[in-house]
Amino acid sequence: MDYGKSGAPKKGKNTPRHQEHNAKGTDKNPFGDGQTKAELLARMKAAATAKKNTQ
Repeated sequence: MDYGKSGAPKKGKNTPRHQEHNAKGTDKNPFGDGQTKAELLARMKAAATAKKNTQ
């Protein structure tokens, strides 16, 4: 008996079911387009001061 031919068909090998709209490497989210640490710190400081001013 050939057991390889029985049962349910095999699924795809670790492939996503759909494409994400903001996946890495697309036009909306290209590779290497991240923030620098200085930009991140400036944004965090601005958010902290804005939060402090509202209280």
